[in-house]
Amino acid sequence: MANPVLPSSGVLSPLGLDTVRLLPGFWGDRVALNREITIAHCQEWEEREGWIGNFRGERPRRGREFSDSEIYKLLEAMAWADHPGLPALAETVAQAQEGDGYLNTKWSGSRYTDFEWGHELYCYGHLIQAGVARLRMHGEDQLTKVVARAADHVCRRFMEDTQTCGHPVIEMALVELYRVTGTERYLEMARRFVERRGLPALADIPFGRGYYQDDMPARQAQVFRGHAVRALYLASGVVDVAVETGDEELLKAVESQWERTIARRTHLTGGMGSRHIDESYGDDYELPPDRAYNETCASIASIMLSHRLLLATGDVRYADVAERTMYNMLATGVALDGRSFFYANPLQVRVPAEPLEGVNHAAEGGLRSPWFDVSCCPNNIARTLASLPAYVATSTADGIQIHHHTPSEIRHGDLAVRVETGYPWSGGVTVTVLEGGEGRIALRVPAWATDATLAHGGTVRAAAPGYAVAHGPWRAGDELRLELPMAPRWTFPDRRIDALRGSAAVERGPLVYCAESVADEPPLGDLTARVSPPVEHHTDGVVELEVQASLGAGENGGWPYGSAQDGRPSGADVGLRLVPYHRWGNRGPATMRVWLPI
Repeated sequence: MANPVLPSSGVLSPLGLDTVRLLPGFWGDRVALNREITIAHCQEWEEREGWIGNFRGERPRRGREFSDSEIYKLLEAMAWADHPGLPALAETVAQAQEGDGYLNTKWSGSRYTDFEWGHELYCYGHLIQAGVARLRMHGEDQLTKVVARAADHVCRRFMEDTQTCGHPVIEMALVELYRVTGTERYLEMARRFVERRGLPALADIPFGRGYYQDDMPARQAQVFRGHAVRALYLASGVVDVAVETGDEELLKAVESQWERTIARRTHLTGGMGSRHIDESYGDDYELPPDRAYNETCASIASIMLSHRLLLATGDVRYADVAERTMYNMLATGVALDGRSFFYANPLQVRVPAEPLEGVNHAAEGGLRSPWFDVSCCPNNIARTLASLPAYVATSTADGIQIHHHTPSEIRHGDLAVRVETGYPWSGGVTVTVLEGGEGRIALRVPAWATDATLAHGGTVRAAAPGYAVAHGPWRAGDELRLELPMAPRWTFPDRRIDALRGSAAVERGPLVYCAESVADEPPLGDLTARVSPPVEHHTDGVVELEVQASLGAGENGGWPYGSAQDGRPSGADVGLRLVPYHRWGNRGPATMRVWLPI
């Protein structure tokens, strides 16, 4: 099956790119744009920056020590998208592989001398994931042979060692290679990488071993900590190992870590990672809007983890978090034209960034950039969007489950259905049976949809958050109609989030909204919003909102503190337009805030 995650067991079985076809709509349009524009954009920049030339032996070598991984992510995107450019790029990569399977353009002359920062195993992980995608979409070819040689080299070199990589990803890659080939040593190598981390397996560093999750074994941790992308990639690999080895204790450990992380260390958008200095999680309830890092890659890793936990347990809350992260982080990470990206995704930007047409050397939030010195995010977006149909629906022995509402056609066994919806702009979801069959059809009802209804067979009934289920047998032409309430709602932060006291945010359906101000007009720093029902504005199929706000009175006299509560009179009332967070930054440099003072 054409799927990036294909466990041998679990409550739910994924449906892949060969059984789910996205139609024009919110996600279908983005998947098409990715194939037509973004993949080529990434390849163009990787050639321009010399990263592909590294595989041709061009000197001096260019790019960071992990730049090989970006070519491998691009190859994975091409594989899932069945992109015609893959064979030529794979040929370029293949010519750099050494006789024993070793493949790295940075460390060939000094192999495995820097496990903390060298990223050699990390690069293999992304190479292997590209090979898995190619095997499942196409079958064996030059790329998959390169991958097999590299994976076998890793097993020979590290099976009896005590070392691992400072940046996890090879763990889940090896498990998936085991799943597609049946070769046991790949699973055993992944298991050993998981078990040796935290013993410790790496040297200490100024950030501490917690930065790369080497401070304690995975099964002993209580919460995700350290570098957010590394933590989430590791957790994904741990789930994969737990599922394939039947290690329930290990699986439960990750479930518990996920639960505490969602409750205490996750931003409203689903973003993770509060600290810029080390791209890491903060402490519990350390969730500043302006200094939120929220790397786009961390959001993709969060989606990967939530999807794995959903498959393993069938618990709807994992799909709820995946949806939040998809609409408010994944969709935010790439511009509407498919050619510029966010690396970091803060929830407040105080000063408009300067326009930039070349490489962004800072990677800070507030500016969509065509490329970065560290361009993991564009390539990660490309491979995720290319494989996105595989996240939409699952199956069990008694039917299908539709987790993400987007126009699509889904087939499982004898049953084929078409999903039609304007979601997330409207809340109606119609499922029409194209080919009849047995089984149940389950539609996810998000946690915020407390007044949803399901119409089927001439009756309308309430559909509580969770799954609305209708039973067959089905005949061609049968319909289900799910109605999700889409009224805008105010959201308030936990009182323990110090940085958000006295503020509120607005959501509608799965979307988080923000105030965006090009050239800081109106000045968002002087605004105070009123908690009253937002007014909807429908423009070109997009829903924007308007809330009432007051402008401040201006200067405060030269000192921002006083002996009494600020009682400065408010200025004029204004209507404050709010846009979906995923659309901000498409009109040029702007200020922005999700959390509004009230």
